[in-house]
Amino acid sequence: MKKLYILCLAFLTLNVANAQGWQQLNPSLPGNDLYSVYFPQADTGYAVGESGIILKTTNGGANWAIQISGVQNILRSVYFPDANTGYIVGVTGVILKTTDWGKIWTGQNSGTSNDLYSVYFINADTGFAVGYEGTILKTINGGTNWITQTSGTLNSLHSVYFINANTGYIAGWNGTIIKTTNGGILWTIQNSGTSTSLSAVYFTDINTGYIGGNNGLILKTTDAGTTWIDQASGTGMNLFSIYFTDANTGYIVGESGIMLKTLNGGALWTSPTSWTSNNLFSVYFTDANTGYIAGWNGTILKTINAGASWSPPYGVTTYQLNSTYFTDANSGYTVGDNGTILKTTNGGATWTRQVSGTSNNLYSVYFTDANRGYVVGDVGTILTTNNGGTLWTNQISGTLNTFFSVYYTGANTGYIVGDGGDECIILKTTNGGTIWTTLTSGNGLYLYSVYFTDANTGYAVGWDSNTDLGLILKTTNGGNTWTSQSSGTSADLESVFFTDANTGYIAGTFGTILSTTNGGNLWTSQTSGTSDDLYSIYFPDVNTGYAVGAGGTIQNTTNSGTLWTSQASGTSSDLYSVYFPVVNIGYAVGAGGTILNTDNGGGYPYGLNNLSGNSDNLTIYPNPVSDKITIETSATPFNSQLSIMNLSGQEVLALQISQPRTQIDISNLPGGVYFVRLTNDKMVAVCKMIKE
Repeated sequence: MKKLYILCLAFLTLNVANAQGWQQLNPSLPGNDLYSVYFPQADTGYAVGESGIILKTTNGGANWAIQISGVQNILRSVYFPDANTGYIVGVTGVILKTTDWGKIWTGQNSGTSNDLYSVYFINADTGFAVGYEGTILKTINGGTNWITQTSGTLNSLHSVYFINANTGYIAGWNGTIIKTTNGGILWTIQNSGTSTSLSAVYFTDINTGYIGGNNGLILKTTDAGTTWIDQASGTGMNLFSIYFTDANTGYIVGESGIMLKTLNGGALWTSPTSWTSNNLFSVYFTDANTGYIAGWNGTILKTINAGASWSPPYGVTTYQLNSTYFTDANSGYTVGDNGTILKTTNGGATWTRQVSGTSNNLYSVYFTDANRGYVVGDVGTILTTNNGGTLWTNQISGTLNTFFSVYYTGANTGYIVGDGGDECIILKTTNGGTIWTTLTSGNGLYLYSVYFTDANTGYAVGWDSNTDLGLILKTTNGGNTWTSQSSGTSADLESVFFTDANTGYIAGTFGTILSTTNGGNLWTSQTSGTSDDLYSIYFPDVNTGYAVGAGGTIQNTTNSGTLWTSQASGTSSDLYSVYFPVVNIGYAVGAGGTILNTDNGGGYPYGLNNLSGNSDNLTIYPNPVSDKITIETSATPFNSQLSIMNLSGQEVLALQISQPRTQIDISNLPGGVYFVRLTNDKMVAVCKMIKE
């Protein structure tokens, strides 16, 4: 076999997991949407979701490790009939099984390409999977064979639950409820009394069951499904998952962070304080007090007091973060939904919550010096601090409009822009916010960002509802008058930044980046390299810029926008704000509490751009590789540890090397770029590997 040597470098100390271009500071889990969570034991649990992700914890959620699924499909449901044996189903008919606590997941032949949404096992061998267009599958031999059953409907089936080996229920689209009393040989349709989509079914005994669905619908039966009665949920949100810890105590989760609880069998459902704004797709309890919820953007919440409070067992928040600002390389602030204000004094290593005094969503933060700062948001919210956030106080805006951006040109003079209803709104203060006055903008509907190049000259961008074009306004007299500039685009313009008096950049939807070199007399479109929406743009120097946006998009230029290239963010969460206090040290924040950091300008993991062609200590071939890779080392192999990590620095494979030559099967790894690291007490060698 011909050896294809890859770029390698041996050196004394390197921690790839902590030396990425962009690393995720919060949450400490990937940002993949999670659709199902299940705990076969008190402390051992699994969560599955987007892009084939499988997470496992063995310490009650304190830490979660990524397991190799071998697929990129969305995984919708996980179930363990015992501590060792587990099953996962997902889109395009994927079914995975493990018999060793998730160390190895193997694919099974489902016999269908239809999406599968729910799986339930009566024992280690007998189980059911349901999904698109009435699909019902059954196995009696642990998934060696899956047999299609007749559902009697073409409606999609979202949830399956069995009370015993023979009696089971399925809920689905268009109010569908079907029941079997003979293990699925015959399924009969029950009258739900609704055409609303149903997402979850749970039974507390042979007669009593609950179903949740869209628009806050909760149904209950006390006669084994003969009749279903609508219960008052108190919400219009879509409900996705139900779990009862006893005959009376139950929980339901759903859209936009909604959580419901009952203590009396559903006679009354109450909604506790919302702990996140993310959609919540799955709830599971290990005992009467301890429960877990999984949802959007990697959200995992835990309660140890029967739902009185929920908190992420990792990270500082899962609320959407909308804006970040740093007063120096180490001290910074991030604001977001539900009144969230976070502060760091050590470059993002740790973040602490500050008391904002509001539950309104906050969209922009700006500091005029190390201690004095301003935050704006929903319902005319303006907050200020003069002691680094120890105390935030409310300022009177005189309006209930939504504010999207705040900018100060000096210690006392500041501007706010936002949604003014019939026309965009601009506020100004000349006394540090004691009094805010409304300036007339003259046209448009929304303004999302404001930036000033000096005390008099400023720009505001957004969207003009009159023309359906991107809106650019400019003032040269401190906001007394604003004139419209031609954007030449129909994109919403989300963020504006200037590197000097004449040179500026705007980012917007559909991957839009505009630039000017003459103070906005002419705005020209740049090729951004993406079609994803861009929400924030920032230039730490005249040449180097960053734009972030939907799906974890990060675009970078080093030549003033002549060329924009993509950087690996390591997340699929939307990013809403980017800030660089110095040239190479930057931060990006976004959905699900995502906080990213780089201290090498967002490039590849450190050292990769300096790797030489050969290493005296480590050789890997073939490369690219599709199934098996050979590791050769001239270093003493005894007690050497081999790790394979993805671009996010997450370890996906680890083993001990005891021979000079070792072959490893990596066929289950998804295609992409990986880093192979060999360590012992004398050296560390790192190589880049491409998996086809």
